[in-house]
Amino acid sequence: MLKNYFAIPGIVKSMGLVFGDIGTSPIYTFTAIFLLIPPTPQNIMGILSLIIWTLTILVTVQYTFLAMHLGKKGEGGTIVLKEILLPLLKSSNQVAFISLLAIVGISLFIGDSVITPAISILSAVEGILLIPGFENVSQLTLMILAAFIAIGLFSIQVRGTEKVAWAFGPVMVIWFIALAGAGLIALFAAPQVILAINPMYGINYILNNGLAGFLILSSVILCATGGEALYADMGHLGREPIVRAWYLVFVALAINYLGQGAFMMVHPETKNVLFEMVYSEFQMLYIPFLLLSITATIIASQAMISGIFSIVYQGITTRIMPLLKIDYTSVQLRSQIYIDVINWLLLFAVLLIIAIFRSSNNLTHAYGLAVSGTMAITGVMILWILILRGELVKTLITIVVLLVTLMFLFSNFSKIPYGGYWSLLIASIPLGVILIYVYGQKKLGAALKPVPLDDFLKQYHEVYKSINRISGSALFFARDFRRLPQYIPRIMFTNNIIYDDNIIVSIIRTEQPFGVTWGVTREIAQGLSIFEVYLGYMEIVDIGAILKEAEIEEKTIFYGMEDIVTTHPVWRIFAAIKRLTPSMVQFYKLPSDKMHGVVTRVEL
Repeated sequence: MLKNYFAIPGIVKSMGLVFGDIGTSPIYTFTAIFLLIPPTPQNIMGILSLIIWTLTILVTVQYTFLAMHLGKKGEGGTIVLKEILLPLLKSSNQVAFISLLAIVGISLFIGDSVITPAISILSAVEGILLIPGFENVSQLTLMILAAFIAIGLFSIQVRGTEKVAWAFGPVMVIWFIALAGAGLIALFAAPQVILAINPMYGINYILNNGLAGFLILSSVILCATGGEALYADMGHLGREPIVRAWYLVFVALAINYLGQGAFMMVHPETKNVLFEMVYSEFQMLYIPFLLLSITATIIASQAMISGIFSIVYQGITTRIMPLLKIDYTSVQLRSQIYIDVINWLLLFAVLLIIAIFRSSNNLTHAYGLAVSGTMAITGVMILWILILRGELVKTLITIVVLLVTLMFLFSNFSKIPYGGYWSLLIASIPLGVILIYVYGQKKLGAALKPVPLDDFLKQYHEVYKSINRISGSALFFARDFRRLPQYIPRIMFTNNIIYDDNIIVSIIRTEQPFGVTWGVTREIAQGLSIFEVYLGYMEIVDIGAILKEAEIEEKTIFYGMEDIVTTHPVWRIFAAIKRLTPSMVQFYKLPSDKMHGVVTRVEL
């Protein structure tokens, strides 16, 4: 009993941080579908069945049952799946394929996260049109209002997701109670819609309507948007609160969708289903419900923003994304972060999408492609992991889920000419940045041919004994002390700068997401030793604090910098990325007054 009591705050916070997006999908999903097909009783029953089983298969089974059991130390997301899978692979081609697949998945997730705030906020704001006296409010006015709401949301991100979750969680609890209550009352008008929980209604709809039945899946997927945030946001709150909250959210959503179906059975002329249903049931409470829905859509956007911060954080720490300044917003959970550059770029993109598409109905044509693509990639990676681990039952379940996910993905291809290309266009920007950065780093590494330790030591012995040394200790940063970067021999042998104690600091990423260990190895030569720091692949630490704890009192810290010279347009972009990203001093919180960057000119 006591355990359940302490679980309640986590469930409430989960509703505020994770379930905003999927929780506001009832605002636009039914409306979007029945703008495309006639609201006949057969169609309503078929669509209801498809929605309920989409939530069951894609969200409950794929994410809460399969994916969320594959996290590492509470962290989830595409990058975590990649890090779990890579050690299990045997060929370099497989490693390259999975790495590329993960990068595409991350990019699609980012593309989806731009459209989510735009469609969620616009769809709620458009409910104003049902208020008597506001029927003629222009779409431009609604767009401006949506834009101001988005600006306000992104402006408060710097305060941290923990504070946001505490503020938003109770609101989302009220929202889900309102959804369930409105749906339950509507059910009394046509209780036969409850039979739609039978999957045969959905299967028969697809079979009886041929290609049109298959293509409607591209709109049905709208009910599951935000499902991928469950896994990506796992590091913010942990698995258990999210899973428990989902069961409650699922019931509320199912009741509301059934209620919308019952309302359409009686009122087939309905255009904006959720808002008209609530207006007919609680006319006096409509404005409070509208304000609640706008607040809920703000929370929907929050869920995606938090997910993006998590994904970018993981990308930085696994070295597939450039270094960015990260601010920690919670003393309790290290994964609660704020990334300034990403926050404002997302806001710019959201405002651009609102300006281009103008209405939520237009946005439904762009929405769904990135979602289904991300889900399909997640499914492929989960299946591969389970096959290699020999988990037969889960493998068979994943195959079924993946086939369903691929059906949704292929149906969404039909949206590409009608606005879906925008989600691909948005996703192509982070995809291009990641690919240029990853391959640029490889090319840079090849151009800066490291010096083998044995070759370095031969010359070091002679120089250390023959020249005047500087008193004190100097630190030199190298990714792998067995293969030293060129700037170290240049300082020591070309510039004749050698200290009494020279310590090579090597920061090594482990296969675990968290954990920090360090230690000074034995002296490998007189006046030369190695200080190794082992970090989990998602750790971002204060190296200066570690050095102080290790009682290393350095006088100077040397690190390498590259001056990239190129005429190639792709490598010019890479050079710009390197110039714009923070230096190692900012990223690892090293004492800037002791830092000396050694520039090496590189031609690419």
